[in-house]
Amino acid sequence: MPKLPGVSHRRAVRALNKAGYWVVREGKHISMTDGERIITIPRANSINAFTMGGIIKDAGLTVEEFKKLL
Repeated sequence: MPKLPGVSHRRAVRALNKAGYWVVREGKHISMTDGERIITIPRANSINAFTMGGIIKDAGLTVEEFKKLL
């Protein structure tokens, strides 16, 4: 998995909005969906690169596609 810099949850939500996801629920975690998939993003100042990689994979994106959306 390519290195991914520490991404805040706000930047991740903004990037996933561009990819067609919208917020369904907010609490300690943010749940987003595109109508087919549901992904969960932790509220953290900087999301761990390994965790962010899993979220990107679950969203059906590649790391390069996600970086372009940032």
